[in-house]
Amino acid sequence: MKKIIISTLAVSALLFTTSCENDFDTDVKDIQVTSGDANFANYVALGNSLTSGYRDGALYSSGQNESYPSMIAAQMRLAGGGAFKQPLMPNDVGGFIGLPGFPGKLTLQVAANGTLGPVESPAAAALDNVTAGGPYQNMGVPGAKSFHLIAPGYGSAANLALGAANPYFVRFATSATTSVLQDAMAQKPTFFSLWIGNNDVLSYATNGGTNSQTVGGVTTYSAATVQSGNVNPLTYKSNDISDPNLVAGAIKNVLDGLKSVGSTKGIIANIPSVTSIPFFTRVPYNAVPLDAAKAQALNTSLYGPLKTILTAYGQGSRLNLVAAGNNPVLIKDNKLADLSVQLTAALAANGFTPTEAAFLGNAFGQVRQAKQGELILLTASKVLGLDALTNQPATPTSKFIYGASFPIGDQLSLTADEVANITNAVTAYNASIKAMADSYNLAFVDANAKMKELDSKSGIIWDGVRYTATFVTGGAFSLDGVHLTGRGYAIVANEFIKSINMKYRSTLPQVDPNKYSGVKFP
Repeated sequence: MKKIIISTLAVSALLFTTSCENDFDTDVKDIQVTSGDANFANYVALGNSLTSGYRDGALYSSGQNESYPSMIAAQMRLAGGGAFKQPLMPNDVGGFIGLPGFPGKLTLQVAANGTLGPVESPAAAALDNVTAGGPYQNMGVPGAKSFHLIAPGYGSAANLALGAANPYFVRFATSATTSVLQDAMAQKPTFFSLWIGNNDVLSYATNGGTNSQTVGGVTTYSAATVQSGNVNPLTYKSNDISDPNLVAGAIKNVLDGLKSVGSTKGIIANIPSVTSIPFFTRVPYNAVPLDAAKAQALNTSLYGPLKTILTAYGQGSRLNLVAAGNNPVLIKDNKLADLSVQLTAALAANGFTPTEAAFLGNAFGQVRQAKQGELILLTASKVLGLDALTNQPATPTSKFIYGASFPIGDQLSLTADEVANITNAVTAYNASIKAMADSYNLAFVDANAKMKELDSKSGIIWDGVRYTATFVTGGAFSLDGVHLTGRGYAIVANEFIKSINMKYRSTLPQVDPNKYSGVKFP
């Protein structure tokens, strides 16, 4: 099975690029820096993890110092911009001791078998409170969905146990009853940035479309709730896709709130497609390499008998015989009819022991092979190739191997229907965001297009260094496969700067992505 192995050749290609091209050809570094029609005296950034500087699966201090708003603020200071404070974490590891689900950052480490891969660090400190050091201009809150920005009590420590608060906002919220928006409005920004909505679809995607209790994975709300954009965090389904109308209502609520305190100049960005980031592209749908002998053995012992039984129930298309080369991963599709009972009985009648028949029957009741265009998540790389009985690397005698002769869990893949749900939501979100950018007369960043450009073979080049969306060696994405490196955030910062300059006739210089940090190798 394929593992995350990074060769020295790939690392050399990353570090020594000889091209002289530069994709950022609209830089204004040789022009006098001015604010144009904007006022950068008090710049406030609202958003989620992407705004906070989150990377490598955690929020930590050096990553925060390379957040894209921090980079933009530094350029704004050249044109009269003021101080830009961030609620820095107390260490360079991140995580919260005592809070499940908040580990420290990922680091690249060499395993005993010689492979190089990300390893999670233990959380480095307990949840602290830095409110006294505020107000903070970087108000990015990792994990926040669009409607969380306007939810009262989202920064209440007492609400953490109820699942109605976010520890990252608890750290710097001005009160237990305030919202992110209210704290932003209190600062009366002269200029703001807003990049929100990613998590409204991302949590569904990174969980493989599981835990959804709704048709099409989309949670719907009453007309009054949609109009207000305000959802009680206790009532929403965390892994569902947010209703596009709700997202639009929440973003409108944020823009109206800022407008009410005189904050009318700013910039808003749309949502990247999940299909253009490494978390969803690193592992191919056909990640099962087999030689001719292994393929023949699997066909004889497993695929042939299962296909015969499934064909008898009109479901033969679920499985095709494997062949030498790369073969599709076995996945669970919960939309398929569950044939566990029928398979168990048929396998027992065809020479399998009762234990094997029950084991395989239950496991393969809703199994099929992945298809081209479907996505195997980065998290699947932790189990692909393991013995399903021992969770240890497969041996020549292993009968049940994740991906090849045993399915990976439903939470580790996205079917074509689930990918369509995500695509439809992103399209709807982005249409609303662009419409609001126009109606509120704001600068606009097409982050979706930029991420697709990164995902292309040519990628993006700055001063001879090429950046792509390739996991680890592409330079732009961090070890979690979702968030950017310092260099990746610099690419984003430049997109914001270019749009600000175009809209407000300012001349903010772009930043140099090559001066920021990328993936750190051991």
